[in-house]
Amino acid sequence: MVESNLTVKKLNERFPSSVLEVKTFRGEVTVTVLKRDILEICKFLHSDPDLQYHFLVDLCGLDFFPQSPRFEVVYLLCSMKEYQRLRLKTRVGENESISSVESVWKAANWLEREVYDLFGIPFENHSDLRRILLWDGFEGHPLRKDFPVEGPDFDKPFVLEV
Repeated sequence: MVESNLTVKKLNERFPSSVLEVKTFRGEVTVTVLKRDILEICKFLHSDPDLQYHFLVDLCGLDFFPQSPRFEVVYLLCSMKEYQRLRLKTRVGENESISSVESVWKAANWLEREVYDLFGIPFENHSDLRRILLWDGFEGHPLRKDFPVEGPDFDKPFVLEV
């Protein structure tokens, strides 16, 4: 089934050195690609007239601590034209950044901010990369596997600046 998938076929033709892995599970296709090409791949998926992945359903992060590269960024895409869903994944090392896809899908703005806030993965060329769920003085990123289970040190005085 994966070999006959139009999206996979086009990605393999256009980005042969970037497509690292293709999997299918219960009819859902997952393509793992190199981080360096994520923006170009997303632009292609959005603009190709046969594919038209115009809907970014979700964008999230995963932490595979202590593996390297540590993080994974996952894009869940939908093509209304072809009634297809695609899971696009890429790995990001600790202290590395990844290109923002906000220029492709405006919805990526808040989703990338959430990943930045909770995992600490910075997105290059993001228009407003700052915390979205936690306050500016919060230390750390709570969805990292090495974040203290007890949470931050609440013995330190906290001043919320408005």
